[in-house]
Amino acid sequence: MAENQKDIVTIDGPSGSGKSTICRIVASRLNYTYLDTGAMYRAVGYKARQQNIDLEDGPSLGLLLDSLDLTLLPGDGDTRVLLDKKDISAAIRTAEMGLVASKVSAQPVVRQKLTQMQQKMGEKGRIVAEGRDTGTVVFPGARYKFYLDASPEERARRRYLQLLEKGEKADQQDILAQILKRDANDSSRSLAPLKAADDAVIIDSSQLSIDDVVHFILEKVSASLANSTK
Repeated sequence: MAENQKDIVTIDGPSGSGKSTICRIVASRLNYTYLDTGAMYRAVGYKARQQNIDLEDGPSLGLLLDSLDLTLLPGDGDTRVLLDKKDISAAIRTAEMGLVASKVSAQPVVRQKLTQMQQKMGEKGRIVAEGRDTGTVVFPGARYKFYLDASPEERARRRYLQLLEKGEKADQQDILAQILKRDANDSSRSLAPLKAADDAVIIDSSQLSIDDVVHFILEKVSASLANSTK
């Protein structure tokens, strides 16, 4: 195991499984930095849309990435995302931008560039990385790996309630359809498909509360830390 990866926690899983909330809390409890890799792909998709770039046009996306000015900052809720010094945090958190992110993330040039950026961010360790391939591709040597899942119906219900709390209109069946489409896209792509790392602990959160999941993860990390110091 690489020395600079030993203090990395990866939490992967499909859209709507609760990764963002869980990662934020776990990072805070461990006093680690929270790395939202999904937000990075959403930001690239957002910029591609702004510039009317075909989401499957690898060369054009490569040129876009050459001038990418992207900054992730801690926020009260989701990670704050600055693109070209402009806060696009709210704009990239829609279901539509999730599908856009899925498309650009399937492009080798995008994944290679952002993976390099993420690995650079994790060089000093002490991070909690959220995504779909953080345990399999980005940080394969991370000591603590988790895969957070829930049924599509439960994930759609959570997303629906989340949108209602924000005062936004939503249709639960539409959200479910988008989740199923995103799952299919992410799982079937040839490049870094969505899947659990072989050494990841799989957590089905369908019937668990946020506190339950956080407690379980922190217990696993604490047990591993205790064993490593013996």
